[in-house]
Amino acid sequence: MPKPFHYGGQAVIEGVMMLGKKGLAMSVRQPDGRLNTIKQPLARIYRGRLRDKPFTRGLISLSETMVLGTRALLRSAEIAAAEEGEEKIHPALLGGTVALSLAFAVGLFFLVPLLATRYLIDPYIDSALLSVTLEGLVRIGIFIAYIRLIGLVPDIRRVFAYHGAEHKTINAYESGTPLEVEAVRNYPTAHPRCGTSFIVFVLVIAILVFALIDVLLGRPPLWIRMLSRIALIPFIAAIGYEIMKLGAGHVKNTLVRVLIAPGLMLQSLTTREPDDSQLEAAISALNEVIEIDTAADPGDSTEQPAAETAASA
Repeated sequence: MPKPFHYGGQAVIEGVMMLGKKGLAMSVRQPDGRLNTIKQPLARIYRGRLRDKPFTRGLISLSETMVLGTRALLRSAEIAAAEEGEEKIHPALLGGTVALSLAFAVGLFFLVPLLATRYLIDPYIDSALLSVTLEGLVRIGIFIAYIRLIGLVPDIRRVFAYHGAEHKTINAYESGTPLEVEAVRNYPTAHPRCGTSFIVFVLVIAILVFALIDVLLGRPPLWIRMLSRIALIPFIAAIGYEIMKLGAGHVKNTLVRVLIAPGLMLQSLTTREPDDSQLEAAISALNEVIEIDTAADPGDSTEQPAAETAASA
């Protein structure tokens, strides 16, 4: 029996993008109040066998978030601003935006905590294990402060509300509830496969991995520590994805519920309660991507989409 496919998505500017098995759909609210829905097939890399393989699927999911997510954000900004015409995103703009976003994230969440620990804390301690642990706590603190800070921006708060709409819609669909605003409204804004939970797993796993490296190498020089923080990110992300996927499939287990609790709690910072118009956008996007998958596999009644991936941020 084929494994169930797991839908994912993310909030964009005035809308929601949903990822399916073979395509994506994005519904964005235009200034005139109408929903503008865009559908397109996924590239082969996002539909191939590697998407189902342990560890490689985590890297592909990360790629989906960076590339497809950034493209969706740029395109949604055009639609929300009522710009006419087809997609006008130049590959150089997309590539540059992804590169800058990646560099910013690596610098802020991995290198800044390392440098802060190295120059402000390390002179007063001798333990490599304690140093890495404190570095990890600084990293988590920076992440929470960053989320709180951007959440003060009104436009970001609206994106967070669309994030909540995305989660409510996925939760409703996963429960077998009809995708209608009145029904979807009753579901929670948190979801165990949210990208926020994924980041929490990554931040915790990073402490363990970096501690192993630094202890084994006997508190290596700063340049080696910096290199390890950058080079090991894909490895840590792949592990984090697998743990999150395993945990989300056993949410009724008491131990699992304890492990995923921090991620669910942190989602209170990255989601807001959506209004009905925002729920309509999320429902529209999910319905459209389900239609794409149904059309791509006519007559297939055995494989039923079920839940959300880490692509939602």
